[in-house]
Amino acid sequence: MGDRLKGEFSATSQHMSMLQATLGSQRAKDSLLRSYKRSFNGFVAKLTEEEKNKIASLDGVVSIFPSTKKQLHTTRSWDFLGFPLNVQRATTESDVVIGMLDTGIWPESASFNDTGYGPPPSKWKGSCQSSSNFTCNNKIIGAKYYHSEGIISKPDVASPRDTEGHGTHTASTAAGGSVAGANLYGLADGTARGGVPSARIAVYKICWSDGCSDADILAAFDDAIADGVDVISLSVGGFAPSDYFDDPIAIGAFHSMKNGILTSNSGGNSGPDLESIVNVSPWSLSVAASTIDRKFLANVQLGNSKTYEGRAINTFTLKNGTYPLVYGGNVPNTTGGFDGSISRYCYEGSLDAKLVKNTIVLCDEINDGEASALAGATGTIMQGEVFNDFAFSFPLPASYLGSTDGGQVYDYINKTSKPTATIFKSVEVNETTAPFVVSFSSRGPNAITREILKPDLTAPGVDILAAWSEGTTVTGFPEDPRVVPYNIISGTSMSCPHVSGAAAYVKSFNPNWSPSAIKSALMTTASPMSVKTNTDAEFAYGSGQIDPLKAKSPGLVYDIAESDYVKFLCGQGYSSKSLQLVTGDKTTCTAANNATVYDLNYPSFSVSAAASGGSVTRVFHRTVTNVGSPNSTYKAVVAAAVGLSIQVQPSTLSFKSVLENQSFAVTVTATVSGAVVSGSLVWDDGTYQVRSPIVAHAA
Repeated sequence: MGDRLKGEFSATSQHMSMLQATLGSQRAKDSLLRSYKRSFNGFVAKLTEEEKNKIASLDGVVSIFPSTKKQLHTTRSWDFLGFPLNVQRATTESDVVIGMLDTGIWPESASFNDTGYGPPPSKWKGSCQSSSNFTCNNKIIGAKYYHSEGIISKPDVASPRDTEGHGTHTASTAAGGSVAGANLYGLADGTARGGVPSARIAVYKICWSDGCSDADILAAFDDAIADGVDVISLSVGGFAPSDYFDDPIAIGAFHSMKNGILTSNSGGNSGPDLESIVNVSPWSLSVAASTIDRKFLANVQLGNSKTYEGRAINTFTLKNGTYPLVYGGNVPNTTGGFDGSISRYCYEGSLDAKLVKNTIVLCDEINDGEASALAGATGTIMQGEVFNDFAFSFPLPASYLGSTDGGQVYDYINKTSKPTATIFKSVEVNETTAPFVVSFSSRGPNAITREILKPDLTAPGVDILAAWSEGTTVTGFPEDPRVVPYNIISGTSMSCPHVSGAAAYVKSFNPNWSPSAIKSALMTTASPMSVKTNTDAEFAYGSGQIDPLKAKSPGLVYDIAESDYVKFLCGQGYSSKSLQLVTGDKTTCTAANNATVYDLNYPSFSVSAAASGGSVTRVFHRTVTNVGSPNSTYKAVVAAAVGLSIQVQPSTLSFKSVLENQSFAVTVTATVSGAVVSGSLVWDDGTYQVRSPIVAHAA
């Protein structure tokens, strides 16, 4: 996936000629699906393995990879970050455009009302792919959809319109307007808004009911870059990290970086396993998910009057008091070939509908509730020890209990002749331990480059209220009757647009800053988090929780140019051929530009040490740019845990002007006995504290 060629040329003709020379005229015509031609140079084609290998050997081909499917990875959250609606706003906030690559958008939502907006900014070159059921306005200034594989069938629609809900939720979190009285059946009631309520939104629908195609992701990047967005928000990722130039998200983000656009990525929902984070390229911003100071509880009361506290977003009210209570393992669908060892988990089809109808069923693990609903259950109680730090919605009254309480419910069923129970509507209570990184949030270390710390930072991603598509239901299940304008969901998909909105806020005050400068500002002003509630430390939260207010004026930034990333890639072993075609120039990997990862001007420091307990020493070279007070002197303040030695030379940096650069070296000696040893470097001038995490971990 190379750079767009300079001057006038026809990308489609070039791609067709390449295919014709390899496949023949007719086969080439049938094979070519799409040409990327606005921002970078590449194409999508249907190829056999033999044809793929032939084209891969041609001069001018950077790489070939299959188009796989990626997965999709709120009122209170901005206030929790110390970022109220009435913070100082730049007069140019309405000129900032956030490109949302997602499931589309529900344009009628009150969050996207364009009252009071002027026309789109003059820089805007995008368009609205209008259809019979979709119209843009001065808030949603661009909308397109991409579907390169197969036909579009229900529940999907051939339109930028969102029929899933995810894209509407993320767009309103990043840049939704202020809407008072937003709630989900009374839950999380308040004013819903995005981080930059006046910013514009450009929609690129890449995700459908069967996933998000690599080919469509790249097509959306191609258009978003050329259209003139300022920030790209992408709450999508693979199931595992990929090599940078085999990963369409990393490729698209590289080209957006070249064009001055920061890409904000969700880190993934495969936690708490270590090394599970995806979207790890150093030129993009990788976001973890953490809690805010509220949680939703749905209490369960048994016929013996005992009450148990469970996690769920339950909007239903059971009007008939108590209902018969059964255990899934006692009501198997034997005619369907199931026994209690399967039905105890309430898998689809495993429950006997005659025995389950109009009852509340106890299940031995958390599930989506659809099987119980289809079997005719009135409600469901689930028990287990995973996913107990956030709440799901279900298509029927439900609550999720811990194993101890669930075991007592099980005992009650087996010791009572006619057991009964009820499930109460959820209540909102204070989460006193917030913020902490939620269990599902993918963890580091970075599997591709272990010396680049990922995630970069964390943001609210748990139980977030935001706008929703009225083309679907609360849960997306057809048996769910609830169609709502606002919904509560969780995921790194929800934390990512918080960071996208924060990046747009920083951009509105600093329009000439590079993507890496904005990223640095967000990372070095992030609030440190407690290791007591985040035992995976920086592998969970990176630099910490975002603080948008501080980020707009960070004091110093660690800037990184495209040429710096090229040096990094040379040091990682990428060939000159690949680099030339990606960068679009005559760059070659030489001794002069073959830099180690330790010299990439990253705002965090990571040492990969031997697991044997021996010590390792690494020297990092960094340069900071003054964006604070013209005349200022910063002193290095170092903190290090046992097993970590940190030296900074020089330990004082003096600046006489804005945009002046100063360089320094950090020598880290580490002895790693566990998963991670943490420290930090803070440059402090009495006004600004520019903080970078320093970690050492076992290789």
